[in-house]
Amino acid sequence: MADTIAVLSQKGGTGKTTAVRTLTDAFRRSGLRTLAVDLDPQGNLSDYFDIPPDAEPTISDVLAGRAQIGEAIHEDLVPASLTLAEAELMLGGKMGRELTLRRALAKAPEEYDLILIDCPPSLGLLTVNALVAADHALVTAEAQYFALQGVEQAMEVVELARDGLNSELSFLGVLLNLADMRTVHSREALASLKERFGEQVFDTVIRSSIAYAESAERARSILDHRPDLGADYLDLAGEVLARLPGLAAAGERLARLR
Repeated sequence: MADTIAVLSQKGGTGKTTAVRTLTDAFRRSGLRTLAVDLDPQGNLSDYFDIPPDAEPTISDVLAGRAQIGEAIHEDLVPASLTLAEAELMLGGKMGRELTLRRALAKAPEEYDLILIDCPPSLGLLTVNALVAADHALVTAEAQYFALQGVEQAMEVVELARDGLNSELSFLGVLLNLADMRTVHSREALASLKERFGEQVFDTVIRSSIAYAESAERARSILDHRPDLGADYLDLAGEVLARLPGLAAAGERLARLR
């Protein structure tokens, strides 16, 4: 059964979608069959993977019961569109609304080893659905003054989901994303996160660069567009796999790519 990771942040601009896109690519290169799920109405992950904007069905159709998860997979991605915002409103009046994605993913094809969910940049019902469907939660933080506050808010939602809806949910770690460690500001942000969350903070810090926007515009992985920057994500992917029981062999294969 696939390990499912929900990647979340309480706000936009933390590089969350780039993290999902690049981790997905790194895991696939390690030999892991990885399914990405775009749960953000903006559909940026779908764009990043160059999925046509008119691709159907989408995750909206799955949540609304109009399609099965297997029917919505396009090139190992379940895409999203703005109709997902309507689906979230629909879920608000539905019994068992927090369990909708979990029930859908339970019917995903069995060949996948990993499922990565790109949550919206908010802590609403779609994010709760992702956390209830997931085995692990990964929180991204931007290297700025309010990084600690944002992670603590995300962690509150993770704890609520674990206590009330998904007792098996584990906290995988905190990623400091898009940081310039030459600046005092970024170093202080990392220090505050480590002081609060200790070893739960990943050792790998993702460097900031305009190259990420360029690679997204070209629908090209940063691993190919700028391998020197992509090395950060290969290191991060190795750390993630080390925290997932049963995937050590994939971690060893990934190490050979670095």
